[in-house]
Amino acid sequence: MGTSFITDRTLLLALEKRSIWVPCPEGQMLFRQGNAALGLYIFNRGRGSLVLKADNGREVLHLTAGTGSILGLPEVVGKHTYSLSAMAYPGSTVGFVPCKNFEELILTEPTLFPKVLEVLAAEVRSARIALIEMMRTLGSRPARLSVRRTEQTHCGRNGFQFPLRRNI
Repeated sequence: MGTSFITDRTLLLALEKRSIWVPCPEGQMLFRQGNAALGLYIFNRGRGSLVLKADNGREVLHLTAGTGSILGLPEVVGKHTYSLSAMAYPGSTVGFVPCKNFEELILTEPTLFPKVLEVLAAEVRSARIALIEMMRTLGSRPARLSVRRTEQTHCGRNGFQFPLRRNI
């Protein structure tokens, strides 16, 4: 899933212009799973960790993001809480783009929106691959998902809901 966070150079440059640069000489927690999304983060130099924890606190996924990676994009676009926790390793330099700056960028440069969609699509593909690998590791039988139309999601728009049904 490492390359799923790498963004297009054009989008990266536009985001960098609107970034607040944060040196991380000792490492730094960027965001925590479940916290409100305040913005997205770009690794200008260095690397970081992304961690997904289950409700019981057990780590279920650990990823590494490197230079050129953009973190928090799905949460900023969807106005959701962060789905992972992220930390920059010591010596990294990270750009922070507040939600307001990102929204202004997309409004003033709408040609960048397809680039945003490309990054989101890569993350979806990578998440599916990671899920398949986790299922293989666990030796689990596949889950069957049913999709049903809902009137509203928590963000106030028409959407889909995915209830989990196990094969028995």
